[in-house]
Parts: sequence; structure tokens; C-alpha cells
Amino acid sequence: MANIEEKVQSAIEPQIKQLGYKLYDIEYVKEGKDYFLRIYIDNDSGIGLEDCEKVSGGLSEILDKQEYLKEQYFLEVSSPGIERVLRKDAHLEESIGKQIEIKLFKPYENKKTYTGILNSFTKEIVRVSEDNKTINLDRKLIAHMKILYNWD
Repeated sequence: MANIEEKVQSAIEPQIKQLGYKLYDIEYVKEGKDYFLRIYIDNDSGIGLEDCEKVSGGLSEILDKQEYLKEQYFLEVSSPGIERVLRKDAHLEESIGKQIEIKLFKPYENKKTYTGILNSFTKEIVRVSEDNKTINLDRKLIAHMKILYNWD
């Protein structure tokens, strides 16, 4: 699926930028019998319903011409949200110094979930500070990472 996501990114990113937005992420997934193409957009002033409608309308014609999207799919355009998922290195780079939550596939030091400040990362390791302790987590063990927003 990643290959389709990369092809979609190449096809739509110029249009999204022209409309005044930043492409945050793309997901092409099958849920049940249906396929979904999810486009996450962002900008400095936030994303509203009108923004999603504007981008969706601007992308439909471009996406209809793409031969690699063979299956019928539902197009969803939305904000990545305040507690956004961190899937790419660019997401991690933007999140250094912020509080994140990391869920692992299997326990490391008897824990499957870590919450802390993102210090740094490499291709192999994500480094977080949790309770005044620095933890180096192997990226192969990470199932899910997201920003944690302080709701107080």
C-alpha cells in the first residue's frame, strides 16, 4: 500500500500546495470490503470543514486519472488532529520537544506504552524522556506514535 500512497502524494501534493495547504499524510487502507484513501491536510491557522471540502473537490479530478487506483474507494480529506499520528521522519522532526505516546508491539522493560518528551530519533531509535529517564526505543518495536495534547 505504501507504494500507492507515494504515487498519490506525487500526484496531489502540488495541487494541495496551490490551494494553500500542507500535505501531512496519506493512508490507503482496506476496511472490511471497502477501500479508503485518507488525505490529511494542515496549515498554520487550522483546518475546518470548508478546507476539507475545498481540497477534496480539487483532488477528485486528479485522482480519477490515476490508473494505479484500480479499486473503487472512498476519499476522505481531514485534519491530522491535535493528537496527530507520527508515521514519518518529518512528523517526528516537527515533534521534537513535544510530549508523545508510543505503543509497542511487545513489552520493552515490562512496558508496552511509553509517554514522554521526544528528544531525538534516528532510522533505528526513538529517544524519549520519561520520568527524568532517557529511553531508547527500537523503531522496529513501535506499533503507534502520536502527539499527546495537554487538555488542562
